[in-house]
Amino acid sequence: MGTGKSRFIVTPQWVEERIASPGFSIIDASWYLPAHGRDGAAEYAAAHVPSAVFFDHDRVADQSTGLPHSLPSPEQFAAEMERLGVSNRDLIVVYDGPGFFSAPRLWWMLRIMGADAVFLMDGGFDGWKAASRPVETKTREARHVRFKTDFRSERVTSLAEMRQLVASGATQIADARGAGRFEASEPEPRPGMRGGHMPGARNLPATGFSEGGHFRDLGTLASMFEEAGIDLSKPVVTSCGSGVTAAIITLALESLGHDDNSLYDGSWSEWGSLADTPIVTGKA
Repeated sequence: MGTGKSRFIVTPQWVEERIASPGFSIIDASWYLPAHGRDGAAEYAAAHVPSAVFFDHDRVADQSTGLPHSLPSPEQFAAEMERLGVSNRDLIVVYDGPGFFSAPRLWWMLRIMGADAVFLMDGGFDGWKAASRPVETKTREARHVRFKTDFRSERVTSLAEMRQLVASGATQIADARGAGRFEASEPEPRPGMRGGHMPGARNLPATGFSEGGHFRDLGTLASMFEEAGIDLSKPVVTSCGSGVTAAIITLALESLGHDDNSLYDGSWSEWGSLADTPIVTGKA
């Protein structure tokens, strides 16, 4: 395994060489927390990778749950991809500003919805601009395409399933929130939400999986799971604050060949807001 890189990560040069290729789609999936002081849509409008389209995590979501950016239905997702001119048969590259924050969420969504060839651009758009690569401000007219879904429901964990998993202790839970929130030594950013973590969960902060916009090598990823007490020969459910950065752990798992995993879409925004869900504080 050594210092090899994830098979899902492509270089900016690789992307630049394929921008004009038929059947190639590139998507800006930048989304930020208020603390970041950044606006993904505004930054896309100001400049983006040539031919890139913009995916809005807040708008393309199941708005009926009362939770932030819940997974949309396959029908809603397909309609949005077709509006953007992205086919499930395309070679698709997703990026965000810093490299690995919100882009893995769309990478995960595309894959569970039926797209097979989905990759992430190393370094993000911040790295693209720093290297003085070409940018554009216009939005190109979308191609007329079809996005045929093949929804992999087993890759999404519901609240009811999460309750059973926690009660049984049979499945490993990897939580991508920072240590302070995981241990409840720092307050949750959403009002009225309890702090702490699910019984049995292990803490793997999402920020640790990349450095300077570059995803960690496979050897480092494997060590991170080992140090956190996650056995890669067994199933894993990923979780975070609202279902976005959990996909970073999913990306790491898949990069290591672990495919017996699912993502708890409601994550802590759901679990921590309920009065009857078991919670523990302190270190795992």
